[in-house]
Amino acid sequence: MSVPDPLRLADALHPLVAPPGGPGWNAGEFEDLLALDALREAAVLLGLVERADGWQVLLTRRTDVLRHHAGQVSLPGGRIEPGDADAVAAALRETHEETGIAPTLVAPLGFLDPLCTITGFRVLPVVATIAPHYVARPHPGEVAEVFERPLSFLLDPRNLHMREMEYRGRPRRVPEFVNTGDPRQRIWGVTAMILMNLRARLEAAAP
Repeated sequence: MSVPDPLRLADALHPLVAPPGGPGWNAGEFEDLLALDALREAAVLLGLVERADGWQVLLTRRTDVLRHHAGQVSLPGGRIEPGDADAVAAALRETHEETGIAPTLVAPLGFLDPLCTITGFRVLPVVATIAPHYVARPHPGEVAEVFERPLSFLLDPRNLHMREMEYRGRPRRVPEFVNTGDPRQRIWGVTAMILMNLRARLEAAAP
């Protein structure tokens, strides 16, 4: 798949004025694990950065001391708090808190489909562009590093594998990207599912 101009990418997204509803496109995987009507609301930022060698996706690696997903690669984000105006506000706030990137450097484009997590969240991904001159200042208690991976790599289905695992009595499939660099930057699970959804929406919107 060719990498789209992010300004045209908005055609494949849910518009900012109409956030998608429902428990999540992957809810069927969690019907035996979670109360889908009691999921907590969260938002993440899928940030795109324009570089000389192509568009990049901003990613973080969480510290090893966090309660949820310790040490894992993730998109910046977290729970939607009562003081947040909406999911976009939550994603921008969490991105600033985790990476030091100011909301003024982020331009939201639209939403991907919501998805469920095994930790009981309904996550709404916000797709946005990030000014390339940002300077990351990772929160030392939450983020071990901020890094980028090429969007072209993450949109190529040849770089994504489905790993079979058994959890609570039945087999489940977990997506994982092949790792061509630092093994600590392994992209799998929720982050990989969000990137899968981005590719699926782009393919559906292609002429």
